[in-house]
Amino acid sequence: MSEVPTEEQLKEALANIKVADVLVETMQGLASLGYHRLNAETRDLEQTRLAIEALKAIGGVLDGVVPADLTRDFNQVVANLQLAYASAAAESS
Repeated sequence: MSEVPTEEQLKEALANIKVADVLVETMQGLASLGYHRLNAETRDLEQTRLAIEALKAIGGVLDGVVPADLTRDFNQVVANLQLAYASAAAESS
């Protein structure tokens, strides 16, 4: 059985969280969700487009804030997702 954190522990944890870290985690989740929405069973191109736009916006905010290799990797993810989106959109037409 796990213990429930105390109010003090929660305050300390919150004080140590960086916004950039939360944004990186958000980008990871958006990329996964964007790809998931390209699957034939769960296809929703509008949701994928929204994920792409959000990734581009957050990536722009993080540029120069996170290490350059992380920015490069996320830019590659966005490019790959855009290509996959274009391919899925062409199939749907």
